[in-house]
This record gives sequence, structure tokens and C-alpha cells, in this order.
Amino acid sequence: MKTHLSTVETVLEYEILSPTHFCFNIEAAHWPTQKIRSERLAISSGVAPHSFEDPRSGNRFIRFDAAPGPLLVNYQAEVEVETVEIDPALTETPVGQVPDAVFRYLLPTRYCESDVMGSAAQKMFGQLPPGIGRVRAIEEWVRNEITYKPGSSTSTTTAQEVFVQRAGVCRDFAHLGITFCRALNIPARLVVGYVWFDEPPQDFHAVFEAWVGGRWVLFDPTGMAPVDRLVRIGTGRDAKDVAFSTMFGSVRMTRKEVSVLEHDPRPPKPEPHAQVDHRDAEPAIQTA
Repeated sequence: MKTHLSTVETVLEYEILSPTHFCFNIEAAHWPTQKIRSERLAISSGVAPHSFEDPRSGNRFIRFDAAPGPLLVNYQAEVEVETVEIDPALTETPVGQVPDAVFRYLLPTRYCESDVMGSAAQKMFGQLPPGIGRVRAIEEWVRNEITYKPGSSTSTTTAQEVFVQRAGVCRDFAHLGITFCRALNIPARLVVGYVWFDEPPQDFHAVFEAWVGGRWVLFDPTGMAPVDRLVRIGTGRDAKDVAFSTMFGSVRMTRKEVSVLEHDPRPPKPEPHAQVDHRDAEPAIQTA
């Protein structure tokens, strides 16, 4: 087993136009395969942040009310991530044997309409041998057939819409992979985190996880980043569970910077899939 050490940082600045309640999900998750060596969170004075953790996912959230005016949120952490070797012969689990805690990741969700996409998934992948190889085939199809195109989708774009328009950003690639898996009775979920990219700008990155061989395995259908080095922030059914910020009020973002510094040898440069611009990677959710 190998370990990789990364220093990650997020800087978010907003102009608050009316009293707003914020919920941020930007801290490294408490997760079995990663260890937080150190971290620091700084927020503009005048707010009283409250932190809580989802015991099922390890996702960590920060909530607070903020008055009109400027707001700065800055998070830094040094995180060690373990790389677990993947057995290429992992099998699929029959639905009747899927653990209760995993069963929810078989169901269709707002962004992953696996019930609607079932016919297409069966036609494209239903005849392939069950197992991790079939998930790899899904990952490869999404990578080859969907164009990475910043600005081609919004925070409400669904997997079915991405399948039709054949373009999207990393969250859309992951949603489509999840949808195909669930349509084939393979539990799948969204994972968002920090990861080093060969080309700037850095940003939050979305991938997906599938349940094969009795364990969760990460897949990156964009092919843009070393998925085994991802510093996990959020795990959920789809993007609505892992938005980096959710705002209840009138807000304008004025700055967003994400940085990742690795402290060990970097992997070979990944093959480019398209022009890289991750600014649309994981949109915030704003509620008036």
C-alpha cells in the first residue's frame, strides 16, 4: 500500500447582498483511507460558524448566518491518502446481497435518472461480462463519447441531458457513469475532492465510485486526474449531496481559488481529453 501527501487550500470570497445562511462542504472528509495531518479554517469576523459531520459519509459541513457585505472563507489542510491496489477480477454483487447501507446507491436520483436510462444502459453494456471490467467499459465510453466543455451544463443538468447533448464537465461525466451503473444494478455514488491536475487552474473534481467485489472503487471518466490521489471532501448520491456551498439568500461570488501541492513524485502526465478548465467542476447551490 502506498501513501501520498498533499497540501490543499480553498479561498472563497463573496459579496453578500442580503442576510444569507451558508452551508459549506470544503473540508477533507474523515475517511478510512485518508489521514488529516493538519488543517486550518478561517472565516471573516462577525459570523458564528457551527460544524457538524454526517456519520454515514464522513462529510463535514460548516453553517452560519452572514450579514450583507464581504465574506472570506479560507481552508487549508495537509492530508495523507492511502492508495489501495485494485483487483482486476472484482465481481458484481447480486441485488439481493447488496448490504443495506449500500442499497440506497442503486436507486435513481434527481441527477442520475437510472430508471429512465435503463434501456440505453442495457443495450450498450448489458451483454458485457459482469464485474469491474463492465464498469471500466462504462468509464471508457463516457470518456470517449462525451466532450469536456466548460459552460455546456449548469447546476441542474442531469445525466440524461448530458447523454443527449454529448457534452459536460466533470460532475456530468460522473453523473452519467453513476446512472449507467445503477441501471445495470451496480451501486454507484458521486465523490468530490481535491486532486492535482497537470494543467491549471485547479478546482474541485468530481468522480464516481462503484460497488464491486464487496468494496467501493473509484473511477474518473474524464481521465484528467490521478484518481487514487484524490483528497476526498464529499460522498453522496449525486451533486446535491456534495455541493461545496449552499446559500439561502442573495450572494455574488467574487473569488474562487483551489490549490493542490503534492509532496511526493507526481504521476506521469495524463493524456488530455479536451481543453481543461475546471471552473464548472462542482457548482454551488443557491436557494433564494
